[in-house]
Amino acid sequence: MGGQALPPKEANLFKLIVKSYETKQYKKGLKASDQILRKFPDHGETLAMKGLTLNCMEKKAEAYELVRKGLKNDLKSHVCWHVYGLLYRSDRDYREAIKCYRCALRIDPENIQILRDLSLLQAQMRELSGFVETRRQLLTLKPSHRNNWIGFAIAHHINHEPGMAVNILDAYEGTLEEDFPPESERYEHSEMLLYKATVLEEAGQPEKALEELSKKEGKIVDKLGLREHRASLYLQINHLAEAEEIYRKLLDVNPDNYHYYEGLQKCLGLAPDGKVYTSEQVQKLVEVYSDLSKKYPRSAAAKRIPLDLLEGDAFKAAVSMYVRPFLRKGVPSLFSDLRSLYSHPGKVEILEEVFLEIMSSLETSKTFPGSSDIESPSTYLWTLYLFAQHFDQRRQYEKALLHIDQAIVHTPTVIDLYLVKGRILKHAGDPVAAAALADEARTMDLADRFLNSECVKRMLQADQVELAEKTAVLFTKDGDQHNNLFDMQCMWYELASGDSHFRQGNMGKALKKYLSVEKHYNDMVEDQFDFHTYCLRKMTLRAYIRMLRFQDHLHSHRFFFRAATSAIRCYIKLHDSPPKAAAEEHEAAVAGLPAAERKKMRQKLRKAEAKAKKEAEEKAKEEEVAATVASKGGKKGTQTPRPVDTDPDGDKLMHVEDPLSEALKYLRLLQEHSAYALETHLLAFEVYFRKGKKLLALQAVKKQLALDPSSPDVHRCLIRLFESLDKLPNPDSHADKIIHDVIAMERASLKELGEKSLLDANRAFLEVHSDSLKHRVAAAEISLLLCPEAKSEAVKIIEDSSENHISRVASAAKSGWLLKDCVAVYQLLETTFKDSDAASRWSTRCAELFPYSTYFKGEKSSATVGVASTNRSKHSDNGGTVSDGLEEKDRSHSVNGGLRDLVLD
Repeated sequence: MGGQALPPKEANLFKLIVKSYETKQYKKGLKASDQILRKFPDHGETLAMKGLTLNCMEKKAEAYELVRKGLKNDLKSHVCWHVYGLLYRSDRDYREAIKCYRCALRIDPENIQILRDLSLLQAQMRELSGFVETRRQLLTLKPSHRNNWIGFAIAHHINHEPGMAVNILDAYEGTLEEDFPPESERYEHSEMLLYKATVLEEAGQPEKALEELSKKEGKIVDKLGLREHRASLYLQINHLAEAEEIYRKLLDVNPDNYHYYEGLQKCLGLAPDGKVYTSEQVQKLVEVYSDLSKKYPRSAAAKRIPLDLLEGDAFKAAVSMYVRPFLRKGVPSLFSDLRSLYSHPGKVEILEEVFLEIMSSLETSKTFPGSSDIESPSTYLWTLYLFAQHFDQRRQYEKALLHIDQAIVHTPTVIDLYLVKGRILKHAGDPVAAAALADEARTMDLADRFLNSECVKRMLQADQVELAEKTAVLFTKDGDQHNNLFDMQCMWYELASGDSHFRQGNMGKALKKYLSVEKHYNDMVEDQFDFHTYCLRKMTLRAYIRMLRFQDHLHSHRFFFRAATSAIRCYIKLHDSPPKAAAEEHEAAVAGLPAAERKKMRQKLRKAEAKAKKEAEEKAKEEEVAATVASKGGKKGTQTPRPVDTDPDGDKLMHVEDPLSEALKYLRLLQEHSAYALETHLLAFEVYFRKGKKLLALQAVKKQLALDPSSPDVHRCLIRLFESLDKLPNPDSHADKIIHDVIAMERASLKELGEKSLLDANRAFLEVHSDSLKHRVAAAEISLLLCPEAKSEAVKIIEDSSENHISRVASAAKSGWLLKDCVAVYQLLETTFKDSDAASRWSTRCAELFPYSTYFKGEKSSATVGVASTNRSKHSDNGGTVSDGLEEKDRSHSVNGGLRDLVLD
């Protein structure tokens, strides 16, 4: 009965099915479809619509079966093909959906609904040439519809044809009958005019864009956007006086907008050449900002920007005056504002001098230097707070802790002080004490979500995963920690939790967390789908274009980069050390037992497995029932049962057949969106090297050399690659010979190698970078690789690394060493070098350099035995005692209890 028209009664019922689907009255639609199918069981379109309705009721398998059956019965029905496309679209299989829509359009090429749906998918998938053609067809079929004109213009715009987009917008304006749009459409028309000016600017016609804005100024509602756009256009055509006038008026509106100051500098011809200002520019800028700070006395930006320009005594005077109001008001974020100044070495010492002068003056006379006004005691408190952060930034942790302790003694009720002390201890290498301090701060205000989040982060950094999860639950819906945090796309938590699991060797759980972040980014890509129609309807065109361009670079975001790189490392680790199956682990455990004992153990294992399976099934059933009850209790159609996680510990993720193939999925995304990052190509080398892809590994090394030829990691990859190639036998096949010849040519062209042997290249690398710990370690590792018999010489390279420029008792801050690098060296000596004596010597040395490090058990760390008693005697005059239970996870965190004494230490 394929293609058969329905009688009038059934035809009306079919219309009812479509209407019920559109109004989400699915049961009504199913009832109508069953009525038709009782008389016409092979009617393709009804079968397809019934399948589409069932799909909305979460019956996907039955839905696909019915839609395919309907399509088979009526291959020449555009409705069946359209429904099939909608089914694929609901499953986010947009490629297949596009194919179905194209098949539907071959049957009914002028169906506006199908064309509109196809255009949405083409915009989503960035099939730009097809998108342009589909929007052209829609405009041809319905030229009276505004959205078709705008959609056609946008299609050309995102297809890099702004000139055509301008012509289309001009043609659209020619179709408008009224000079001024009605009141209800003023905003939409205004946005279209501003969008047209933006397209003209991108088409290289800034003069015409200015002309358009001047001509249509009365129709534009967004006056601030109009001013900003005009100022930008005047700058482009070098009309600096007009641009300056607008920027100065904009500063009257918002004197703290950095973009306006930047524009004003360009108008005055005071933009830097690259990032460097000339002395004349600096002098003029200081005068300009001096006038602006007088005009806008409450503007922080007018006072802050000159600090980046000034040097010497002028900088000292300016920064001294700048920090005073913030210290007086007690602004905790002052140091965050000043942190960028620490990238200028000359300014760091001046900052310390200024802070010291302020603190000394407050201590002696309770006034700022050169002032007679008496300051409140809180000013001194926030000066100590700032000074502690200053020393923390300089990695002088002793001084940082001394000042933050003084601040806590001064006012023990300020929560920010405990957070900063925790941060200092974390940087110093004691994450356990940092977590305890963050928990102390949390208990001082249990209603503060930020404090809860900060505490959870510190606990995860201390690898206290279970405690962190219990703490996070306090601010989640109904105590549903995992699902709620996932639904909120709480990526910082997932990344921190994944890192903790990775450090502890739980690859499955780590992957679970990292891939959750990847799912969030996939959801963000999907979220743009609804905006393809919404933005055209509401005419938010400039925001729409910004959103599309943001989406094009979404996977270059730092959170995705962190998650993807960490997931790749997990897969590399799984490839290098494949996890054993539970059965294998059990067999290994009972291998040495007598036969009777082995039988008992196997029976015990089977019972345990059966019990675990039964408990999992019962839990899944309970969750399903609870979700069903919740959905029935809520509003109709507003809730759906929550899917049950069948792999909560990531066991399936961990036991993949080919971990490197899984790693490649994420590596390709990084290569496409984060090709500027050295880490991308370092991981590419690791994956391709293990897969035996020699040319791809060489390509990764060449990209590394282009980005940072002096990196120790790049040196490792370079030598490892050619060392492995030198071991290969002479190629037999023609293809292998070609690869061999290409690699030989590339090796000769590399200045790092050239005609030198690998040993000579390593020695040259060591000579050039002899003062750097990381470089010396890389050279030692390569030396061991090339000459395994000379292990003692390789170890000596590492142990001599500090003797040239640091004494054994110097501070870590003066040495320039980072704790994480020293930990990596220790692990290298333990694993790669397998020299426990050298590792022990290195640990002793690092314990002196990092006395707060729990990893090296420094004498002042919470991991050191007897630290509590030492601190107790040292601070007995403070009243109370230091808690001995710092290492205990379940100890009390009372505000007035033991941890307060630890804070005072």
